Amino acid sequence: MSDSLRLRLDMKFKLDENIPVEASALLREAGHDAVTVLDQQMGGKADEHIIQVCSQEQRALITLDLDFADIKTYPPSNYHGIFVLRVKRQSRSKVMEAVTKLIPHLPSETIEKQLWIVEEDKIRIRE
Repeated sequence: MSDSLRLRLDMKFKLDENIPVEASALLREAGHDAVTVLDQQMGGKADEHIIQVCSQEQRALITLDLDFADIKTYPPSNYHGIFVLRVKRQSRSKVMEAVTKLIPHLPSETIEKQLWIVEEDKIRIRE
């Protein structure tokens, strides 16, 4: 494995409280550093606090919260990555499917300073 690929595989993520905790295990199995908001006793904290902690820890946020897709409030260039999962049904299985779909795209893409909108049939990336 090349050094550049190895560096990209070890991405750091924080999963919002609305993402099943099992998703962090999927990300870790794929070689990433993943923690949850609940792991850090941050459940119920304001969005601004969550994203600020993500920035301090140099982690990308994975969330179902559509507020984070607002680029005026959360400009992607200010963060280490924001992933908003847009699934029609927010059941555990549908959210896990979205995370599973996302993982193969991570090693080949830069995530820093980007907003990823992960839908059931496509992934859109904004900077």
